[in-house]
Amino acid sequence: MSTDELEEMGPIDYLLIEWRSPHPTGEIASIVVDLVDRGIIRVLDLAFMRREEDGAVTALAISDIGEEVQELKVFEGASSGLVSDEDINEAGSALDPGASGALLVFENSWAAPFAIAVRRSGGQLVANGRIPVQGVLAALDALEEAYTSDAER
Repeated sequence: MSTDELEEMGPIDYLLIEWRSPHPTGEIASIVVDLVDRGIIRVLDLAFMRREEDGAVTALAISDIGEEVQELKVFEGASSGLVSDEDINEAGSALDPGASGALLVFENSWAAPFAIAVRRSGGQLVANGRIPVQGVLAALDALEEAYTSDAER
């Protein structure tokens, strides 16, 4: 990618997804394809792997995953060069033994106009993060419990 192309991109994220059963369902494939078709994300890299019971990590082709995700074949060979064999091994080592996984690197295309405006104004991203849904639910439960305790007093 050229510098000009990078200047026009939105933020880039990655996800590592683990399946303890042998294969994922096909539900994820249609959702990823839909997100790409609607211009919400752009898949930069998609890599599948399996962590063997002995801890060894094996890279997998989409065809090794199962018929359920064959819709993802449209991304076969998607490689921006951001993900190396070392990255796949590192990602695979985060999986439980016997599990398979997918490493998805994607551009948040929806955020590109905002990111471009920030860069053009001289701004830069200095931090970002995610709040897992479980964290939000726990915080809401704690608030509700505190509210209930206060109301009972």
